[in-house]
Amino acid sequence: MGGAVVASLAVAFLLGVVAQVGYEDTPFLPGLKWRVHDAKRPQPPVLVPGKTFSDPPSDAVILFNGKDLSKWRSVFGGPARWKVENGYMEVMPGTGDIQTMDEFGDCQLHIEWMIPKGTGGSGQGRGNSGIFLMGRYEIQVLDSYENITYADGMAGAVYGQYPPMVNPCRPQGEWQTFDIIWLAPRFDGDKLVRPGYLTLIHNGVVVHYHTPVMGVTGHRRLPTYRPHPPVGPLRLQDHGFPVRYRNIWYRPLKGYDGEPEWRDLTFVIFPNLPRP
Repeated sequence: MGGAVVASLAVAFLLGVVAQVGYEDTPFLPGLKWRVHDAKRPQPPVLVPGKTFSDPPSDAVILFNGKDLSKWRSVFGGPARWKVENGYMEVMPGTGDIQTMDEFGDCQLHIEWMIPKGTGGSGQGRGNSGIFLMGRYEIQVLDSYENITYADGMAGAVYGQYPPMVNPCRPQGEWQTFDIIWLAPRFDGDKLVRPGYLTLIHNGVVVHYHTPVMGVTGHRRLPTYRPHPPVGPLRLQDHGFPVRYRNIWYRPLKGYDGEPEWRDLTFVIFPNLPRP
């Protein structure tokens, strides 16, 4: 058999291997019903990413489009009364917190905020607001550029629990971004079976990663968990300062292979690991 023929057969064999969509004779992955390279494992859904990291992908739910507050309401009831102009919303001090009509749990959340140039004060009294996941768990918004306050109350802190690992704040008048991965807590009746977990990227910098939130945040008190539904609204705080927000969207997160939610498989895959 000539060399050219052998080479052609080898190429054909390799192309056949490459073209093969999975296998049915490989071992099963630990704790899963799927084999390594399983031919029957479902394909992930296709989406169109945003042109930039700030732009919403095609499966995102837009919470604020820069035009109106139709997807928001006052926490006191009735329409949200914050100002909307130039593509952003701005806290109208004294009108109260606002929250989304949508309720969600596990999610990827994108939100941008700014402390207007010329905002005075110091410490907690300079551009204070907050982002409450599920209406309960606060991520602090504050002018933390060359402004000292208690560490677990600066911008990007899980309020009263964890400071950000670093301070990547920009100065007044510049837009800041929070990209949040949130796994909501789970309850079995009155019993907590999984805390909330937070990953936060502030201006492209990781400041929390898979951090177990200790409970509902609050001022000068210990955090505790109280049972609540698996979904809740996004709430933005009126703390008396004209803080601005724009480009707010989220993506509900599910588990692998179309499962309704993420499952922690650590001790399924590694059963001999010591448990904390």
